[in-house]
Amino acid sequence: MIDVVGHFLIFTVLAIGFLMVPLLIGKFVRPNLPNPEKKAIYECGEPTIGSSFVQFDLRFYVVALLFIIFDVEVAFFFPWATVYGSATQLMDPNLSQPARQEISARLLNSPSADLAIENVVSVDAARELAFTGLSDILVFFGVLLVGFAYVWKRGDLDWVRAVAARAKANAETARAARFARETGKQPQPVAPS
Repeated sequence: MIDVVGHFLIFTVLAIGFLMVPLLIGKFVRPNLPNPEKKAIYECGEPTIGSSFVQFDLRFYVVALLFIIFDVEVAFFFPWATVYGSATQLMDPNLSQPARQEISARLLNSPSADLAIENVVSVDAARELAFTGLSDILVFFGVLLVGFAYVWKRGDLDWVRAVAARAKANAETARAARFARETGKQPQPVAPS
């Protein structure tokens, strides 16, 4: 236990050292020539206009969060694909014993030479693993699709909602005008959805 704590302390001291040494070197080497232009407040290299307490449009944050969520979820597909691919290879009854042992060792994360013959994944176990993996990914993907449908229905994927609402209103007006031309009657108003 002390050995683990010692390694942890050495790692922590080295990490702090690697962070502090460049900062200290920079503090002593860089020139210190303050002037009013350097002390001026700026945003992204542009002079500020107005107050800094401006409310940004929340769509920027929503789109960024949606990207992060769906991007991270896609990263979960890669380990699944590795396991599912190995399981489907092991389902082949014509697979040679050395190949079966190598794929089983890779799937079980153990060296191929150390894997005992009774620990090699059988065809039935591989079929069960592949079916379980497929059903798991279908449920996972279904949850992703439900989330995507919710976000889409809520309108978070429409960048400019006013334009989308205006286009929908124009389409309704055009539909009502076409109905009036074709039937000669005025359409009945419908409640907004």
